[in-house]
Amino acid sequence: MVAELERWQVAKNLVSSATLGEVWTRHIADSLQIFNLAPEARRWLDLGSGGGFPGLVIGVCLAEKGVGHIDLVESNARKCAFLRHAARITGAPVTVHAARIEDAVAGFSGKIDVVTARALAPLPLLLEWCNELLRTGALGLFPKGQHLEQELTEASKYWKIQASTISSVTDEAARILMVRAAEKRADS
Repeated sequence: MVAELERWQVAKNLVSSATLGEVWTRHIADSLQIFNLAPEARRWLDLGSGGGFPGLVIGVCLAEKGVGHIDLVESNARKCAFLRHAARITGAPVTVHAARIEDAVAGFSGKIDVVTARALAPLPLLLEWCNELLRTGALGLFPKGQHLEQELTEASKYWKIQASTISSVTDEAARILMVRAAEKRADS
């Protein structure tokens, strides 16, 4: 998968070129830690899949276990082509949806165990997109950077959030937000 990422990167700009040299820690290990937070989950959904992190890595993990499936939602057609290609060559149980998140996410309500989104959107918007998924039982696993506290403060103006944070194993300034439930405040 890494060789294909490097090959496609030239034409498709799948990940930041500045991080390509650190692909094993910055992308692969970072994605593995997300899978390891819910290793028994069978149905996954990755929003804004981009270059396939964490979605494709989770798909490879599911393939190795022999159970499960992950749906990847990405609006960029060129990135979708890479995601489909990488899923094919790795044998990962992946379905790629070439769609905008707000158009695709409703179809997954009540059908997934975990929703992920890495480097996608500020928390208030992410919760808006994932509200119905969280309401119907999905666990949200959202890697966040050093500004997580600010995002939580902003989101708490509009949302009642049941969540915890886990320190990242790949970046001491980052954390993973584990959202068990989020309910829109009546006064927002």
